[in-house]
Amino acid sequence: MRILVLGGTVFLSRAVAAAAVAHGHDVTCAARGLSGTVPDGATLVHWDRAEQVPPELADAEFDAVVDVSRIPSHVRRAVGAFPDAHWTFVSTVNVYADSAVQGGTPATLPLLDPVETDEDPASGPETYGAMKVACENLVRAGAAAALVIRPGLIVGPGDPSGRFAYWPARFVQAATDGLPVLVPEPVNGPVQLVDVRDLAEWIVTAAQRGTTGDFDAVCPPLPRSELLAQVADGAAADPELVPVAPEALAEYDVRPWSGPRSVPLWAADLADAGFMTHDVTSSLAAGLTIRPFAETTRDTLAWLRATPDATVTGLTREEEQEVLAAVRG
Repeated sequence: MRILVLGGTVFLSRAVAAAAVAHGHDVTCAARGLSGTVPDGATLVHWDRAEQVPPELADAEFDAVVDVSRIPSHVRRAVGAFPDAHWTFVSTVNVYADSAVQGGTPATLPLLDPVETDEDPASGPETYGAMKVACENLVRAGAAAALVIRPGLIVGPGDPSGRFAYWPARFVQAATDGLPVLVPEPVNGPVQLVDVRDLAEWIVTAAQRGTTGDFDAVCPPLPRSELLAQVADGAAADPELVPVAPEALAEYDVRPWSGPRSVPLWAADLADAGFMTHDVTSSLAAGLTIRPFAETTRDTLAWLRATPDATVTGLTREEEQEVLAAVRG
C-alpha cells in the first residue's frame, strides 16, 4: 500500500510511519520537518499545512492517509486533495460532551458541538475537542472510507507530555533514595491509557483491512493500583506508596493530570464521572491490542536514559516529600 502520514516526525505520527514501514508499505510523511526526522524507510515531503498542497503531493495517489491534526482548515485541505483514500483520523476522547457516563462508547456518548474555525487548541480541552469534532466530520463527509480513532492518554517511548514517564522515573528515584511515593486516593480509581506502539500498529492494520467506523483507543479500565504494580515490575522497584486524599492534595496545591505540582494520570473528579471508564469492547474486537504496561515502563525508562532532555511532568521529588510530611503531621 501507498500510505501518506500527515506528520511522521513526532511521537504517534512517527510511530505510525515506523509501523507502516515495518509492514512493508510505501510510506510518505508530509510535515514541516522542524520537529524531528521521519523513520528510516519513509520519505519526507515538506508541507506547512497552512499552505497549499506542495507539487510533490498534488498529483500523487495514496491508498491510505493517516491524519492527527486538530486544525479544521488543515483537515479540509487534505481531504480535498486525497478524497479517494482510506482515511484514518486520530481524534480524542475530548470530543465527548458528557463525561459523567460510566462505560460509555462512541455509539452512546454525545459529542461536543463542532467548532469549524481554526482556534487556539490551548484555550481549553473543550475548544480542542470541539475542533476535533469538526475534523472528524470533514473526514467522514469527504473521504471514500473513514476510520475515526479516539485515544485517551497515549504513553510510551517518545512521549513529549512526560505524564506517564513521571511514574517510572519516580519509582526508580524511590529505589535509590528509599523515600515513599505519594499516590492519590482512591488508589483503585480507574485509569485508561494506550501504548503509542499498540495504537500505531492498530492504525496500520486497520488501514490494511479497510476498517471504518468510530472507536475509542485506550485499555479497558484498570485500577490505578494495578497500573502502578505493573510500573513497579517494569522499573524493578518496590516503593512504599502513601495514599493521600484529594482534599489534602488540593489544600497543598497539588493538581491533577499534568503540569507543575501535579500527580500525572490522576484525573480527580473526572475519573469518578466516567472519563476513565470507556467501554472498548468494540475496539478490541476491531484489532486493538494492549501490551503489559510493565513493558511500556521498561521501554520508557530506556528512552529516558537515552534522551537527557526528555520531559517528565509533575511534582518534583522535593515537593512530593514536603506534601507527604505535611499530611502525615
